[in-house]
Amino acid sequence: MVSVSNNQPTIIRTERGLTISGTRITLYDVMDYLTAQYPRKFIRSLFDLTDAQIDVALSYIEANRAEVEAEYQVVLKQAKEIRQYWEERNREHSARVAAMPPKPGREALWAKLREQKAKHELEA
Repeated sequence: MVSVSNNQPTIIRTERGLTISGTRITLYDVMDYLTAQYPRKFIRSLFDLTDAQIDVALSYIEANRAEVEAEYQVVLKQAKEIRQYWEERNREHSARVAAMPPKPGREALWAKLREQKAKHELEA
């Protein structure tokens, strides 16, 4: 990692991973856009970084490509696992809610809702 001196932007390791000092932007955030081939200026603007901050991030990535790429792959894998977990959990929850009968006294509301849905489906 780059050492901290004279309040210059550096790359530091935090609990979030390799991070641009003075920000919450990780190198993995930058890598998402680099791998999608977005231009440097767009990435800088997107994350509201200074020229010095984007320069230090890009030079660190280039100088330590193998290390950063390996960590980036781990981050992508973890994100995929988390997304799959929550998609499955939400699917199960939605199925349970859909299977529940309407609350007593709301049958008329549900009937009206079904009528409106049928009407909209015919119009579409």
